[in-house]
Amino acid sequence: MRPLPPMLLVLLLWAAGLGAAAQFGKISILYDSLRATYGGSGEVALGLVVSIVGMVGLIFGTTAGLLVARIGPRRAIVAALAAGAAMSALQSLMPAYPLMLATRIVEGASHLAIVVVGPTMIAALAPEHRRPLAMTLWSSFFGVTYTILALLGPHLTPTSLFLGHSAYMAALAAILALTLPPDPRHAHAPLTNLLARHAEIYLSPRLAAPAMGFCCYTFLYVAVLTLLPPETPVSHRALIAAGMPLVSIAVSLTLGVRLLARMSAVRLVQLGYAAAIPGFLLLWLSWGQGAGMVAGGFLLSAALGIVQGASFASIPELNATPDDRAAAAGAVAQLGNLGTTTGTPVLAALLASAGPAGLASAAVILCLAGITIHAVQKARRQRLV
Repeated sequence: MRPLPPMLLVLLLWAAGLGAAAQFGKISILYDSLRATYGGSGEVALGLVVSIVGMVGLIFGTTAGLLVARIGPRRAIVAALAAGAAMSALQSLMPAYPLMLATRIVEGASHLAIVVVGPTMIAALAPEHRRPLAMTLWSSFFGVTYTILALLGPHLTPTSLFLGHSAYMAALAAILALTLPPDPRHAHAPLTNLLARHAEIYLSPRLAAPAMGFCCYTFLYVAVLTLLPPETPVSHRALIAAGMPLVSIAVSLTLGVRLLARMSAVRLVQLGYAAAIPGFLLLWLSWGQGAGMVAGGFLLSAALGIVQGASFASIPELNATPDDRAAAAGAVAQLGNLGTTTGTPVLAALLASAGPAGLASAAVILCLAGITIHAVQKARRQRLV
């Protein structure tokens, strides 16, 4: 078969990312429907059906990056897509709770492999002048998927959604198996002493910087998307809920890509965090006022959208080899899940105890932390050169 153009392969890998994001989104969309089947196990148990996919990434993210480098990215993503297809097909039967939870654990491993392989292969396949666009496109996969599911979800039954997702994942597994370039044939040392390898990654300013900065992003962004709409006046609630992710995606793919052609990804991450600070301050000052909250929410969404794309673009910018990029992507998956898991409960507690001022203060501190992390890591890299 004649090799496909590189950017078409990038689009296929991005499509795989959409399937991976749907492993989260399909359960979120069906949450109330699934309560009728699994609600008897309790709300915590039902919530675990959603969150356990992210917990796999939180625990094994960096390990997955090391494993992908050894078994080969094409094998890893094809196997992950096939496993995801099988799990969705099994979920369409609405199995007993323990089996449903087991399928979600397998999906966690599938999801993790896809989000590690995706940016690693895209960085390798995209032409150098298109790489910022390709990495920014990859970064949009969660937002695009949730938007699609929000539109389709109300019109689908759980069975049809699970089966549709299964067919989508199976089709992509077959397409990528036929079109991706073969895995490189080179020997690696056995995967031993994982604790030491984790320490090596997180002590490296090249490998760790994208993940550490991305953790601040996921901590803030997921929490804001969750907490702001219910606090916004009803007249503007639908606008802020639907508009924030769309603004983030649009700015990332337009202004973010243009700025990546003019400055380093690391510098752009810092600029994005700096631009988010006025958004959080405006949100605090206009709390309870619909138009003001929408303006603040859109501003911080636009700024954090730039952080999102530039964070993924910094992986190939800082790391030249596929193995290092896989390790950095694994760390991004791990710390990204840490931010996703902890951000909403922490900021919800601050909002309940200290009000909008507490939420805004914490957000500004996190933005400053994102800026500082990259400044410190840049200084460490310069000392090591």
